[in-house]
Amino acid sequence: MLEMNKVMLIGNLTQDPEIRSLTSGTPVTKFRLAVNRRYKDRNGERQEETLFVQVECWARLAEFCSEWLKKGSRIFVEGRLKLDSWEGKDGAKRSMIKVLADRVQFAGFRPAEPGAENAPPKKEAFASGTAEAGMAEPEPELPPSTDDDLPF
Repeated sequence: MLEMNKVMLIGNLTQDPEIRSLTSGTPVTKFRLAVNRRYKDRNGERQEETLFVQVECWARLAEFCSEWLKKGSRIFVEGRLKLDSWEGKDGAKRSMIKVLADRVQFAGFRPAEPGAENAPPKKEAFASGTAEAGMAEPEPELPPSTDDDLPF
């Protein structure tokens, strides 16, 4: 029987990423991603719903996200779902599904100033790594490619 836990999302950060370090020194970055879905209802009227997803990144990927991502950044996230469970201060059991990111990549350009709508992004980059400390070594980060890198 085949089983799979793979998630791919494109959305915008709702706030700046928050980075912390474990006692082992491993960095962990968390942020929320707003993912929109647009559709037409039964009456043919356009509808939109927004899903807010908690994303967690570890190690080098955490450092990349903390350094390069800001509130409003449009990104592509690839990872897996994880269920966190805990007991709240009131004694009630709580749980939340989050995404453990394996890869984060810029997915678009949002101009920082009026009139820059057609300007190309100043930096294209992506990062990948392990979702949890102690797993296999992360994939190496690749430098962004430019037209100058092409052999033709």
